[in-house]
Parts: sequence; C-alpha cells; structure tokens
Amino acid sequence: MKYVLAGSSGFLGKALASDLVAAGHQVTRLVRREPSQPSEVWWDPARGQLDPRALENADILINLAGANIGQPWTPTYRAVIRESRVSTTGTLAAAAAQLDRPPVFITQSGVGGYGRDCGDQILTEESELGEGFLADVVRLWEGAADPAREAGCRVIALRTGVVLGHSAPAFQLMSLPFRLGAGGRLGSGKQYFPVVSLADWLRAVRHCAENEQVSGPVNVTLPEPATNAEFTKALGAALHRPTLLPIPSVLMTTLLGEFAWELLGSKRALPDALLSTSFTFTHPTVAPALQSALA
Repeated sequence: MKYVLAGSSGFLGKALASDLVAAGHQVTRLVRREPSQPSEVWWDPARGQLDPRALENADILINLAGANIGQPWTPTYRAVIRESRVSTTGTLAAAAAQLDRPPVFITQSGVGGYGRDCGDQILTEESELGEGFLADVVRLWEGAADPAREAGCRVIALRTGVVLGHSAPAFQLMSLPFRLGAGGRLGSGKQYFPVVSLADWLRAVRHCAENEQVSGPVNVTLPEPATNAEFTKALGAALHRPTLLPIPSVLMTTLLGEFAWELLGSKRALPDALLSTSFTFTHPTVAPALQSALA
C-alpha cells in the first residue's frame, strides 16, 4: 500500500518508515525543507500548505509530528506543543478531505488525554477525556482530524503510552539513572505507568491501517498494565542494577512543574480496541517489553 507519513524524522517516524518499507509498502515522507528525493513532498503545516495532489492514490495517511513534551511547560512552549500537533493534523486532514478516494487517516495521540491522575480507574477508549493541559491538547489534536472524518475517511487516534525502544529518547532518559545504579520508583510508585514495546507499537499501527473494524481512539498500551514500582523493579532486574533510591513527588514537581504529573499521575489504560479486533501483543507484560527495548 501507499503510505504518506508526517513526522518521519522522529524516533517513531524513522522506525515506522523502515518497518513499512521492509514489508514492501511505498512510503512518501512529508518534509518542511526542499525535497531531496522523489519519495519526499514539501509541506508547511504552520501555514496550512499541502498540495492535495501529492496525496493522490494514497491508502494511508499518518501524522506523527509533534514537539517534545519533555521540556519545561512555559506559556510559550505550551503553545508550541499544542500547535505542532494541531496544525499538522489539521493541514493533513484538510488535504485528505479533498481527495476523490478517502484514505485511512491515522494520527498519533496520547494517554495524557485521560487526565493528570486517574488512580485505579480502568481507562478504555470509551472513557471520557480528563482535565489538564495535555487533556486539552488531545481534544484539539484529535478534533483537528474532523475534516477527514467528515469527508469519509476512516480516522484513528493512537492514544499511545511511553514507547520502549533502544534508541527512544524517553527510554534512554528513564533508564540512565538505573544504568548508573541510582534508579528508583517515582513518588509512591503505586501509579499505573502506561508503556508499550516498539515492536508492538509498529504492529499496532499496521493493524489499525489494515483492519477496517478499527476506527476512533485506540489505546496503544500493555494489555497488562504495570505500576511504576513494578516497572522500576523490572527495569532494575533487566539491567542488573539496584532500585533503592526513590524520587520524592515534591522534588519532581519542584523540578518539572506540571509535566511531573505525566510521571506521577496514574493512567490504567487498557487496549480494548486492539484486543477486540484480534490483535495479539508480542510483549504483553512489562518485563518482556523492557527486554525487547534493551536487546
């Protein structure tokens, strides 16, 4: 099939493009610089510029673009986080709406949409979005795909947890203290910490693209959620390092501000949409998911 991919320069974008090409699919990359090869197409999402003719005959459109959330959320950077997601999704959706043959439209999203701290509540795709900055971003982000949905596209929003991959920036940052022998749980450690292996994330994207039963929000998280304490224990065991230095919640909120709640808040998300459409996880629990990332 022909895939058009926005956000192909990031960790997930590079991994997905390589995976799709290896599987025999055609991948066109949307770039903001001058294209350097036939498989690249110029666009300017900040100005809403994308020639719909560049998407002709596309089967799947995927948007993975978005600024890194792991930086201080100053008022200025909040706008960057929001606009980097909304403008790219909106520009791609508007172009998709002009095509004679509606493609499948997939946009990345996040479990942060369920709110800062949901405790032990089980979160499925039927759960309401919560409160907080990222929840508001997710509302706008997923809503920006409405033009494609209204034009007849099958629209999917991947509400993804932390993707565990060897070269994933988030995983490298999380695992560094453990590698130095200074790892430990975050806060109480009782909070559910939604993650998924890179291998299963890649398989989930292709499953959503190819399975006509899948539409709307899709949680891409472990089917057996782990708490932060369980994640900490599994990562320490995988690296053969101690996990004796917990990081107090007050220290994290002081250093990281509201972003700290993305690590301290509990999100017990379950991938019901995937499981109900016969998707099987290669790494269903945290230990094999971490082993896969470290391999």
